[in-house]
Amino acid sequence: MSDVYVYHFMRRGPAGENILSKRRATLETIKGKGEAVMESQIVVDHTEVDGNGFLIGGIDDESHPMDELWAEIRSLERRANSRDREALTLNESGEGARIYLLRLESRELRNQAQRLRKQRPESMAGELGDRIDSQVFVQFGGGPTRG
Repeated sequence: MSDVYVYHFMRRGPAGENILSKRRATLETIKGKGEAVMESQIVVDHTEVDGNGFLIGGIDDESHPMDELWAEIRSLERRANSRDREALTLNESGEGARIYLLRLESRELRNQAQRLRKQRPESMAGELGDRIDSQVFVQFGGGPTRG
């Protein structure tokens, strides 16, 4: 079980301009490729990072907020599952404190995921409302007028 920190990073483009990476990566992966954007740090389960150190199935700036929310819920659940798996491999008599801590962390991660799930319907309603508003705008204000 291990949590992994991943970041977007700035790299140099062909004309020397700074370009923001589309995928997040570990600091080790970013070395030599660019500079980490520390504000973009997220914590994911080690199973969500590929062999090259990049986040698998990352969310980019053009993603819908619901995609980001779902990815965060999925990551929290994977991190909780990793802690549960590790707790099952430990000896209760000798490593009871570690087992307790892992179970506590797992429960907190699941609680965070549950809070985000409750937030999902509200976000979906807001996103649907935004889409309907934009469709109404296009239908009534976007076309040429006939006379």
